[in-house]
Amino acid sequence: MIQSIVRGVVAGAAGTTVLNTVTYADMAWRGRPSSEVPAQAVEKLTKQAGYPVPGSGSNHDNRLAGLGGLSGIAVGSGIGAGVSLLRRIGIRMPWWLGGVATGALAMAATDLPIARLGVSDPASWSSKDWASDVVPHLMYGLVTYGIVTAAERRA
Repeated sequence: MIQSIVRGVVAGAAGTTVLNTVTYADMAWRGRPSSEVPAQAVEKLTKQAGYPVPGSGSNHDNRLAGLGGLSGIAVGSGIGAGVSLLRRIGIRMPWWLGGVATGALAMAATDLPIARLGVSDPASWSSKDWASDVVPHLMYGLVTYGIVTAAERRA
């Protein structure tokens, strides 16, 4: 079981790297700023937990930005571990379908909490906003599921 978890974490980290690469390429291509949503979500969650992020001004903002990025890595790696464990118990799909399902799971794991926290309202997003969310998550899912599947065959 530990081997499945490690395999999934590694696959999720690789998928997260691809997600970030696609996101940064989109930012460079369109000249759009980075999203402040991860930092805003971290700020709300830490305040609700009674442990607000310390500091003020740019020091505080930089901490939130760093924690927002780290939370994305944690979510991506965690979903990779979960998907690997699901395969271990017998839930297996063709690569393309497993990749789409993994990407959709990653999107839900990020979009539902930000909506619930009131940080963003996906219902109000434009088609460009949705494309900026769907495409990187789809790439994440395909890479993560592909690596889990390929690594499983070698084990």
